[in-house]
Amino acid sequence: MKEITKRTLAEHSEALFKKEYSSFELVGAYLSEIERTDREIGAFLHVDAEKALYLAKEADQRRAMGKTLGAFDGIPIALKDNICTSDMPTTCASRMLEGYTPPYDAFVTQKLKSSGFVILGKNNMDEFAMGSTGEHSAIKITRNPNNIKHSAGGSSSGSAAAVAACQVPAALGSDTGGSVRLPASFCGAVALKPTYGRISRYGLVAYASSFDQIGPITRTVRDNSSLFAAIQGKDLQDETSFDHNDASDKAPLSLKGARIALPSELFDTNIENDVKSAILKVAQHLEDMGAEVVEISIPSLKHALPAYYIISCAEASSNLARFDSVRYGKRSTDAKTHDEIYKLSRSEHLGDEVKRRILLGSYLLSEGYREKYYKQALSVRDLIKRELHETFSQFDVILSPTSPTTAPLIGQKRENVTDVYAQDLCCVPANIAGIPALTLPCGKDRRGLPIGAQLMGDTNSEAKLYSISEALEGVIER
Repeated sequence: MKEITKRTLAEHSEALFKKEYSSFELVGAYLSEIERTDREIGAFLHVDAEKALYLAKEADQRRAMGKTLGAFDGIPIALKDNICTSDMPTTCASRMLEGYTPPYDAFVTQKLKSSGFVILGKNNMDEFAMGSTGEHSAIKITRNPNNIKHSAGGSSSGSAAAVAACQVPAALGSDTGGSVRLPASFCGAVALKPTYGRISRYGLVAYASSFDQIGPITRTVRDNSSLFAAIQGKDLQDETSFDHNDASDKAPLSLKGARIALPSELFDTNIENDVKSAILKVAQHLEDMGAEVVEISIPSLKHALPAYYIISCAEASSNLARFDSVRYGKRSTDAKTHDEIYKLSRSEHLGDEVKRRILLGSYLLSEGYREKYYKQALSVRDLIKRELHETFSQFDVILSPTSPTTAPLIGQKRENVTDVYAQDLCCVPANIAGIPALTLPCGKDRRGLPIGAQLMGDTNSEAKLYSISEALEGVIER
């Protein structure tokens, strides 16, 4: 039943309703695909096949009695390993949390279970969501299903790779500075970073709390919209979350009269020619459908990347202080004193990239540097928010590449360790401003690697992004 794994959420929902196959058969097919391909790809850290098949049988029984939980009852899904699950480990791909199973479910986990989704397992990721290539997991590297010599992107590397490899029809990741969009772009999937607060962060292990958002990864825009609807909403345990039911933000599918902005700052000289050509083709498609595409300048965007890394690393140094092997985390067997517990455990069980960002964040918050760097970055953040919202008073969406490049080679040498951070250039403005951004495949480069186009919208404009993206999906080449 290999072909069944290539179907979408919508197709599975219809097929289960028509009884073309059972949920037990469907889950079994995906488990077989994981078994067949994941040794090479490395998308999963944990798979609970026995429980998944048990839940699939329960879904089939509900359907037989006419008591189905909804359109997605009995359909498989996977979660990034920083989203809490009470019935399987949540390790953030770190030795520090090896073997840890939370005593509770994240809000989105609860929502998925109440909708009848069958959670197959937990996806690999860059440790504590810190990385852009999928190479910073403490457990294993996730490889791009399109070419295993290339990166799957990060930090939601396993979630994007699992969807692209047809190991699951959908997955959830988290996005702090592009972490669902970048791997989706590299692997050839659709991903949304929603408006800050549209999806509860309760049960998401924090990296940078003012940026973090959970986002859906799927193979089609329609599936992404449906999954987003299933997990969004107000959560009493997350004061930043809210409900949004305003229909006024929906855009017509015709695109006639829509205004699209192309900011020059996101088309800088480092963009690969194949990527730039693909995005300009998307712009042409939009014009052909009646939209007006205008090249503009948003000057503050050139400061987005340094501002993002200053603020996010500062927040990370605070959030990860809890992993001290006293409150949370694996303890060094060589530690004898309280100081040794803290120093040796963190030295042994945290990876280099995590240490790098904690150290940078601690430095930026130290006396004498907080005013010089951190508070300046907060001022830049306010400026970026203001300029983006001014842009959206004149334009419906902003179009850009999701990344200036396609997926790099695994192990690719760089002159400076911070060079890899430049891959986040186009993604971080949405996190800084708290606005939604969606990436969808828009072609491939000359090596056959996927290229992603990104659409950013104003606060709570997810419906508009989905509407425009669905129209584009029908005309652009994947």
